[in-house]
Amino acid sequence: MARIGFIGTGAIAEAMVRGLAGRGHEIAISRRSAAISSRLAEAFSDVQVMENQAILDRSDDVFLCLLADHADEVLRRIAFRPGQRVVSVMLGVNLATLTRLCAPAREIAITIPLAFIQSGGCPLPVYPDSAMLRDLFGARNIVIPLAEEAALSPHFAATALCSTVFDQLRTGAQWLGGLTGDPRAAESYVVACLSGFLAGTPADGAGRIDAALASLDTEGGLNQTLREHMRAAGMNDQLREGLDAFRPRLGLPAKL
Repeated sequence: MARIGFIGTGAIAEAMVRGLAGRGHEIAISRRSAAISSRLAEAFSDVQVMENQAILDRSDDVFLCLLADHADEVLRRIAFRPGQRVVSVMLGVNLATLTRLCAPAREIAITIPLAFIQSGGCPLPVYPDSAMLRDLFGARNIVIPLAEEAALSPHFAATALCSTVFDQLRTGAQWLGGLTGDPRAAESYVVACLSGFLAGTPADGAGRIDAALASLDTEGGLNQTLREHMRAAGMNDQLREGLDAFRPRLGLPAKL
């Protein structure tokens, strides 16, 4: 059992709390935002709403889930203690700033959770590696230690791939539904195809994309033909250009 506190209670904090609740922990959450914190306290008997300092006083493990613009204002008003483990999900607040604001706590890390962390299978890039994150979320999610803090931002940028892929899936499902007259079944079919091919690849994640592509690379087959058509149309080049456009926004080095 762990005593866990959340400073800041937005959408990602709610997903994280839902992923932890009912597992024997004591969870304290702050009132911000009131609607979310009230909803969680009503849904789970092991979740209590408290003031920020009370959360720190009773918690050994602390998640920081504030908006980056509010971090300094909120954290400088509360007192951490030695031995507390801290993980921040606040993009835009670097480790040096967190070390200053959370002193004398020293075990501090930054990660990037996604909303589906509550159901498991969420990739969690983290810098530096965090025993706290592994203890609380490692059994059901994929913890990815990073060699340097600068690697966090590119991982965040890569999440933009999700909507791009989903948009293409929707286009394909609409095309299929237009021919079959059953758009719901068409969507189910397309989604099942994608998840099924990924499910047949190595569980550790290494080489899964290459393995899925290799399984669909029959010479002259439909998959290879459409893929080559999309490549010839510049799809992959446009994707790289779109990702590179995030470099200034996320403080990444300019493309050489």
